[in-house]
Amino acid sequence: MAMIEGRDVQQDQHVHQDQYVHEHGHVQQDPHTHPTPQERAARGRAARAKVPRSAHAEFAPARDRTDPVEVLERQSSRRLPELVPIRYGRMLESPFRFYRGAAALMAMDLATTASTGLTTQLCGDAHMLNFRLLASPERHLMFDVNDFDETLPGPWEWDVKRLAASLAIAGRANGFGTPERSRVIRETVCSYREAMRGFARMRNLDVWYARIDADDLYGTLAGELRPRAQRRLSRTLTKARGRDHLQSLEKLVHRVGDDLRIAADAPLVTPLADLLPEVERADLEKQLRELISHYVLTLSSDRRALLAQYRVVDMARKVVGVGSVGTRCWVLLLLGRDTGDPLFLQAKEAEESSLAPYCEASAYANEGERVVSGQRLMQATSDMFLGWERVSGLDGRERDFYVRQLRDWKAIPKAEGMSPKIMRLFGRLAGATLARAHARSGDRIAIAAYLGGSDRFDRALAEFAERYADQNERDHDALSEAVRGGRVTASSST
Repeated sequence: MAMIEGRDVQQDQHVHQDQYVHEHGHVQQDPHTHPTPQERAARGRAARAKVPRSAHAEFAPARDRTDPVEVLERQSSRRLPELVPIRYGRMLESPFRFYRGAAALMAMDLATTASTGLTTQLCGDAHMLNFRLLASPERHLMFDVNDFDETLPGPWEWDVKRLAASLAIAGRANGFGTPERSRVIRETVCSYREAMRGFARMRNLDVWYARIDADDLYGTLAGELRPRAQRRLSRTLTKARGRDHLQSLEKLVHRVGDDLRIAADAPLVTPLADLLPEVERADLEKQLRELISHYVLTLSSDRRALLAQYRVVDMARKVVGVGSVGTRCWVLLLLGRDTGDPLFLQAKEAEESSLAPYCEASAYANEGERVVSGQRLMQATSDMFLGWERVSGLDGRERDFYVRQLRDWKAIPKAEGMSPKIMRLFGRLAGATLARAHARSGDRIAIAAYLGGSDRFDRALAEFAERYADQNERDHDALSEAVRGGRVTASSST
């Protein structure tokens, strides 16, 4: 009887999941209600009557807009208090760095803008530096979207607007004039639009198999670059392939007798041995070992077999990113055959998405699973050790984590110093990549029909991006004033 009841509960969960997915336009379960391509395109064109493409140019802060520093303080209240000043210090460095840490502010603002009603899986933080090089499990160097802490189903245009605004802010930091910034954004959005129209004509499996690897990237960009820039791109690709576990071993680890230990670089990297008294350290180490031993159940059987050949030898707390500073993030050093066979895993706390107050509830009770599922859905190929788990902290509170490799052929673009032409090329690449990620989960035919063949949407987002860049500067100033007035404390530690 218990087995039958358990099966019924599981079936109910599948029914709920199927209903959720159907309502968000991801998969049509009933072949009798499966819309034709013509009907899907008509839905997209009909959305124009409700929300003209030009309406996306508009942005004005709501009259009752919450104080931006208050929003940041709410997030900080759930984080490690000794690390929060580092977050504020990093956000103060420039309006662009502030923007990277202010996904919650933009989610609040985007919820007040016009919405087409067409949803897809969102990255939730699709600023330009979250498009980067990374490795596939098959050891191909890929260009893809990265960082899915905020992922949720939502209006597709929100990701495009976050990307566009990031380019406007980066362009201002680099001294671009208004016409130069406008061209960067319009070419980026045009690339998204044209790529989406291309995906709308493709078969489902062809969309799923679409990806940009390093060879494609070089072939696409090299012809538009001068020889010096070509050589710089080639060096970037080579350097990315060198950012692996062996390099991490050289940079992050030192030898203590016959053992390897993660080197301290406080407060950014703090080994457990330096973090807590012996008794508490032993408890935390036990919890992290349990996290790894349980999280493997979220991996495929072949990867569980591979991970079983490694043993955990050391752990440390790591400060990561800008917006994520203060969340609990652990680096674990594992060794395989010998000390020359390292594997670095990162277990990062997964909080509620900043989009959650403005979108449908997540289909996943575990925030780590939400992150992992969104990443697997949007990326062409994901980290082979990507998984999730829930653990209890030393304070007795349950927290969700997702786990991935710390470093595997990753290379992050540098916005500083990009010329207008390089930023245009990068923007076009990012726009097409975002379209591919959206096409995997959303109704690509309806979105493509909404966008159409003209540049109306492109021009609208160029206007929106400038307006939001103004708002971002005001919010950055508000944080600066809060620090000067002693309301919050910022640390200059990098």
